[in-house]
Amino acid sequence: MLKVLFMGTPDFALESLKAIDEAGYPILGVVTNPDRPKGRGMKMIASPVKEYALQRGFSVEQPEKIRNNEEFIQKISQMKPDVICVVAYGKILPKSILEIPKYGCINVHGSLLPQYRGAAPIQWAVINGEKVTGVTTMYMDVGMDTGDMILKEEVAIGEEETTGELWERLSKVGGKLLVKTLEQIEKGTVKREKQGENFSVAPMLDKSMAKIDWENQTAKQIKDLVRGLNSIMGAYTFHEGKKIKFWKVKVLTEEEIMLLFPDFIEYSYKMKDIMPGTILFSSDKKGLYVMAKEGILEIVELQGENAKRMKATDFLRGNELPVGDVLE
Repeated sequence: MLKVLFMGTPDFALESLKAIDEAGYPILGVVTNPDRPKGRGMKMIASPVKEYALQRGFSVEQPEKIRNNEEFIQKISQMKPDVICVVAYGKILPKSILEIPKYGCINVHGSLLPQYRGAAPIQWAVINGEKVTGVTTMYMDVGMDTGDMILKEEVAIGEEETTGELWERLSKVGGKLLVKTLEQIEKGTVKREKQGENFSVAPMLDKSMAKIDWENQTAKQIKDLVRGLNSIMGAYTFHEGKKIKFWKVKVLTEEEIMLLFPDFIEYSYKMKDIMPGTILFSSDKKGLYVMAKEGILEIVELQGENAKRMKATDFLRGNELPVGDVLE
């Protein structure tokens, strides 16, 4: 069987490492990012990939940098891997590493390439309201996700699905697809497909994009932003200067609007009379509803400053969000 060197860091990569390990591929070693401080106590935390590797007795390398790191490159070269599998490693591999394995470096990418090249393909697919995404295995080259594609598997995105939920599903799909890819490489049946020029980019997320823009974003766009940033950083707004994060929201259907706001419908159904961001209904029994551009949002789950995530009804038992106030 192919001798594999694995490079990856988060839980998305862990599923691929598990898959090739359980399929019986000899794993020469694991490369992952250095331990990082996390939480209030800033305790040094190992990556999920490192934890699994140590449990299985694999050797672990954690270089701070790999470019121009001759000692690290020489160590990898001495391992003589047949293939290097790279899944959400977090660093771009230089040509000096790409040329080491006999059968190249294989990457598992969380999109249907060439769409959503870059660091955050799963998040951007949800934020952009895509209905379909998937996983692609590819040969790596010196570009950012520009190498020849090998296998793809399409996955539908649920209407209410969050990035966290989709991330978990795609990680398992990616692991299985990587095993199939290695099997084809072994058999000599693997096929390469050029990506072409019709591509889109999924850059790293920026904290500034998490702020809800009530004036310009529609109800659906806000919902997709909330889904896309759950469970990463949360989309947020302000009420009287205090930050409130939204973790789950729902766009009301026309029937739901009619039932909840029968009197309100007559003069504002077309969303022209009330400013987006205005609190329409606030009750610890029935919940929190906010006017948005082209729709009304039910805020299902939120988080106040220095507080835990909770249902909106629970939040409203101890906090006031008066009807008529406008969220900033």
